Amino acid sequence: MDIELLRDYCLAKPAVEECFPFGPDNLVFKVNGKMFLLASIDQQPLQFNVKCDPEKAIELREQYPSILPGYHMNKKLWNTVIIDGSLSTQQLKEFIDHSYELVIKGKKK
Repeated sequence: MDIELLRDYCLAKPAVEECFPFGPDNLVFKVNGKMFLLASIDQQPLQFNVKCDPEKAIELREQYPSILPGYHMNKKLWNTVIIDGSLSTQQLKEFIDHSYELVIKGKKK
């Protein structure tokens, strides 16, 4: 997955907007005004931060070396996913979907 595929996938979700609140190198995707994905567009390999259920976040970090505690984020709730080829596109999409769903559910409360 490259930045364009990541962008297209995120923007295809309902009510998603993109913005650059942290400068031109950090692409943010929000749903209903709340961030669910942050990507550093100039970093190689590409990586992104996604929200994650705290227990699942720990499990994923233990299982995959390319998943780390969220860089510059609440490490309990966010993971940094490095796109280095060790994870499938389907897995990456599942992480994005999970983050999106957590934010949507949080907004409904």
